[in-house]
Formats: sequence, C-alpha cells, structure tokens
Amino acid sequence: MVDKVLQKVFIFLVLIFILGILLSGVFYKRQTKMMIPKEDWLMSQVYRKDTLNSTCLMNNLSHSQSKLKHTIARQIFVEHNHKLIYCEVPKVGCSNWKRIILLLTMNLSRKANEVNHDLIHQTPLIKRLSSYPSDYQAKLLTSYTKVMFTRDPLERLVSAYRDKLLHSEPYYSITLANEIKAMCRKNKNSTEKVTFQEFVNFILTKNQELLDIHWKPMFLLCDPCNIHYDIMGKFETLEQDSEHVLRNIGAPEDMHYPNFKKYDSEKRTSDDITLEYLRKLSAEQIQKIKKLYQMDFTLFNYPYDLKMNLYKTDTV
Repeated sequence: MVDKVLQKVFIFLVLIFILGILLSGVFYKRQTKMMIPKEDWLMSQVYRKDTLNSTCLMNNLSHSQSKLKHTIARQIFVEHNHKLIYCEVPKVGCSNWKRIILLLTMNLSRKANEVNHDLIHQTPLIKRLSSYPSDYQAKLLTSYTKVMFTRDPLERLVSAYRDKLLHSEPYYSITLANEIKAMCRKNKNSTEKVTFQEFVNFILTKNQELLDIHWKPMFLLCDPCNIHYDIMGKFETLEQDSEHVLRNIGAPEDMHYPNFKKYDSEKRTSDDITLEYLRKLSAEQIQKIKKLYQMDFTLFNYPYDLKMNLYKTDTV
C-alpha cells in the first residue's frame, strides 16, 4: 500500500517537473506580451547585468583601453537631444530603433513606422560615435544613456539568412550568394538560392572578427564587457524594454517602439521557424555553430541547451 502511494507521488512529481520545463520555454518566448511593473523590470536589468559582468570576468574579456576600436564605434549611434547612445545589433530590431533616433534627432512628430526603411540606413542625419574624436567619444560614453539589445543567437542567425539570402538585395543575393556557391557547389553557376546548410558552412570558414555584421557575434559588435550599457534590452522583451528606454531618456510621451517589419507579408523568425532550419543541419554543424556563438549564449543568458534539446527531440 505504501509502495503504491510512493509510486503515485513519484509520478506526480515527475509530471510537475516536465510541466515546469515546458512552461519555462513558453514563458521565455511569451514575455514580450507581458508588461511587468517597473520594480520587476529593474530587477531583470540587475540580473542581466550581473550575469554579463560575471561572465566577462570569468572569461577575461574586460580590459583597459585608451581608445575604442573603430569597428565598435561604427556600430554605435548618438542622439544628442536626449543624450542617447544606441549600439546597433542587426536583426534585433535595429531598423526601428534607427527610425526613432532619426525622429528624436530632427524633433519630428511623425510616427516611427512612417519613416522609409532605406532612408534610415542611408541618411547622414543619424550620427555614429566613430564620427567624433576619441576623447569626445569617451566623454559621450560616460555621460549619455547607453543601450544595447540582444537576441537568441540561433534565432538571429536564421533571421539573417532569411532576410539577406532569400530576398533580392543585390549584394547578398548576388555577390555574396555567388561567393558561397563557388565554395560549396560543383556547379557554381547554379541559379538555385543558397541553402541554409551552405550558408552555415560558409560562415564557419571565416574568422569571427571578420564576419558580416548581420551574423557576427553580438558581443564583438558592441563590446559590452568594456562599454557598461545602462540598459540591456532583449528582442524577447523588446516592447517593454524599449518603452522603458524611451521614458528613461525623456522621449515624447506619444512615441513608442513601432511594430514594423520590412517584409510584412512574412512571419517573423520565431522559435518554431528557427528549429525548422536547425533540423537541416548536421550534428557537426550544430556543434560548430554553438562554439561560434558560445559567448553570446553565455554573456546574454540564452538557454542554448533548452533549444538544442528541442532540436534533438525533433530529429530523433
């Protein structure tokens, strides 16, 4: 009798454990829809920064430097009216943030989603930190509100592939695609689009420091171990993090982060879409990708093992 009771208790606990794992994954992806109280948001910021700082320390990534690297200064945009410094991480909502920065710079009352996509990537009105002397760069970095946004590294990688290799941007769909085909195919004149497997094989041959910014590791773009960002936002909590940034810098009350997408007829790269692409990779490719983005996973606290467990389950 006692054994049967213990057996039922054990089964119950196992079911609760499994349910907890499943729910943790659901909440991880659904947290963008939950506007949490400011106190809880501030606590999440403390946790993100503590995780980041301890990882930087353990991996010896913090170091003194007299001058910021030009490649990093080029990724950082400056908005003087509201004393905002924003580090651009492609595929993490940066186009919409550049729309906001342009409107703040020009004191325009238009909505962010009314600003043309090509304009914000070409306009000289948005200033990069690299356009200023190094001593003034240092002054801005100590006196302005510094912001960086991150995204699950694998989801960001898939998003970059879908955006750049499956559409008709001349450089990526022609020049880069031809380079990848020449490396991966016997018939380099093939007109078929570059596959995700070929794309991954191509980037794995490159030095991570020299990778295209759309798939270069995030920590190399913004150097968060040496630039102490005041707000660490995440794509997964983009709406609430952006709202806190805008209120923190004193942006107009009616200004909000726009829910705007360049290819609005397509679904955003989600967890499910990411797993769909990961299933096309070999176990060897998966391990190499994990190594390439290992610091991003660790520094920004993304659950690599959870995603990979789902990948393994789906491919068994």
